[in-house]
Amino acid sequence: DQPLNGRHNLTTGKIYRTVIEKERRGDYLGNTVQIIPHVTGEIKRVIREVSESEGAEVTLVEVGGTVGDIESMPFLEALRELSYELGEHRMAFVHTTLVPVVGPVGESKTKPTQHSVRELRAIGIRPNLIFARSPVPLAPEIKTKISLFCDVPPPAVISVPDQRVVYDVPLVLEAQGVGGIRRPVARP
Repeated sequence: DQPLNGRHNLTTGKIYRTVIEKERRGDYLGNTVQIIPHVTGEIKRVIREVSESEGAEVTLVEVGGTVGDIESMPFLEALRELSYELGEHRMAFVHTTLVPVVGPVGESKTKPTQHSVRELRAIGIRPNLIFARSPVPLAPEIKTKISLFCDVPPPAVISVPDQRVVYDVPLVLEAQGVGGIRRPVARP
């Protein structure tokens, strides 16, 4: 258990405020302030600072929103850069995605997941794990399809069916061995 506070909540507003303050102090030596490298650099600095000050063995960073939305792009780029700087062996990307079930026969649709993974890959991020949210547990053939079309190993596709109580979700993940994963699942 780790108690969290305001330092653990990184928002766009906090990042932009800090970048503007640095620009006004002259920290950027009169250079034009840009998203890359100034905003992404500040995001990385804060992630590293909080992680190091806590002595964390693992740092979990959640980027909310939808892949492709302009609001999340600086955060995704910062994480891509951080992965490059740390090395792929020290960072894993977990993509949480919705697999809707539609129609009278309850068909699971994987296209939204395929498209969001394609968007991530287009910006240089390859998910190591895919948490596939769905109203029902994913059938083995759906997990295989996601694995194939999203280029992740089959054990890296984790079914996360809706739960009546949100606190049951960690138990669902544990039952699929997520707690035992200590490094990114090896690619074939």
